[in-house]
Amino acid sequence: MNRLFTPNDSVNQKFKSFPDLEIEVDMKREDLLHKEVSGNKLRKLKYNLLEAQKQGARTILTFGGAFSNHIAATAAAGQLLNLRTIGVIRGEELAEDLEKTFAHNSTLKKAHQNGMQFHFVSRQAYREKDTKAFQTQMEAIFGSYYNIPEGGTNSLAVKGTEEILTEYDTTYYHIICVAAGTGGTAAGIINTASPHQKVIVFSALKGGFMKEEIEQYTLRRDFEVVNEMTFGGYAKSDDRLIDYMNTRFRESLTIENPYGIPLEPIYTAKMMYGIEQMVESGVIKGKTRILAVHTGGLQSIAGYNKMLEKKRRLKLSYENQF
Repeated sequence: MNRLFTPNDSVNQKFKSFPDLEIEVDMKREDLLHKEVSGNKLRKLKYNLLEAQKQGARTILTFGGAFSNHIAATAAAGQLLNLRTIGVIRGEELAEDLEKTFAHNSTLKKAHQNGMQFHFVSRQAYREKDTKAFQTQMEAIFGSYYNIPEGGTNSLAVKGTEEILTEYDTTYYHIICVAAGTGGTAAGIINTASPHQKVIVFSALKGGFMKEEIEQYTLRRDFEVVNEMTFGGYAKSDDRLIDYMNTRFRESLTIENPYGIPLEPIYTAKMMYGIEQMVESGVIKGKTRILAVHTGGLQSIAGYNKMLEKKRRLKLSYENQF
């Protein structure tokens, strides 16, 4: 089996304690699994790529936005496995000046360096990506391919995310928290959490549809979805969130953990902010051990900082860590 599929072990690190309430918050560092194909993206790609190899496919086609962690991870994995990768990217304006796009978007630049070929489409066309007509059009352009959906979520992806929690995780902690975009990682965690554990899912997208998305891949219905920590929507933030991220990174710099625990603004930071709000408001009560899953995505920070700089906003202080 390729070394990509035998990654480094993730570790649980202390994130924050509330000693007066006897509450511990640990973070499962899935972001440390692999340098370029890290976190939940490696878990979700694992069985899809093994299936593609089994079928003899030489081309992987998938979908994403301009800062997509999934696009970056798929390109890196494709290079490691000697597979051709095609990224259908939302936003046809990005193709007008690729040199400019790469100068302002480290995600697409890195994916391009890893050999990914891009096909930029309008937002209207992107909404049709799952139709037979669109797939036929892609086959006419690129030939036969193995299709991986946006964000990587399907039944094979959930099989991979079911490997995130260890036996220790399912016995020691009372609450498991995870952020969600397409719901595949959350479903895998829900499927493998112990019956006594509560799973809280923090949606990164506006709208109340996340629970239904997750329920496609799990029989359990006793999980909770938090929809109020999107900070305006997917990939959006304000200075309050950025300041929180900078503060928590400084606080996590210790002798035992000299590199700190960096968060990213699209998923994990909003989850961690939400957890602390639930503790401080009394929603999560004392004598509770919480495990929050860091799903990776740190590659997006450089590009996100450029966006913040363009808007003359507060930036993340630890961009040069990656």
